[in-house]
Amino acid sequence: MEWLKRACIQVPTDLNALEDVLAWFDELEAPIPKMTWFQCQLALVEGFTNAVRHAHQGKPSDTPIDIEARLTEASIEFRIWDEGPGFAFEEYVQRSSNLADNDSEGGRGLGLINRIADDLEYAQEPGQRNCLRIVKQYSADADEMGNSS
Repeated sequence: MEWLKRACIQVPTDLNALEDVLAWFDELEAPIPKMTWFQCQLALVEGFTNAVRHAHQGKPSDTPIDIEARLTEASIEFRIWDEGPGFAFEEYVQRSSNLADNDSEGGRGLGLINRIADDLEYAQEPGQRNCLRIVKQYSADADEMGNSS
């Protein structure tokens, strides 16, 4: 698969870094339909905040979160790396997908990401790192191309 664009950012474990993550995402200037762009933005926000709130809970704020975006003509892929202890991903996705329809305050992030993504994976990697991989397919010929800017 040939990548049209690849971009990376490293941010601290701090919810205030979300502003930097969103600015980085906007700079991708990808030819993605607006609705897909907003869905990807939501998935990215949920993935990042889950890493901060859950994976890095109790860790120093300088613990890095690495994020990568890869674009092709028909898809965008995000990878979000954290240094958390890991968890039973499939079980949690199933449970959080059921919560996505109710009014609970939390616990719906992975369910939302799962609904948005065409492919969603989580892997524990060597060196105590975990990678959340989110892939969204799109049609480059769709109406209303471009990001939110």
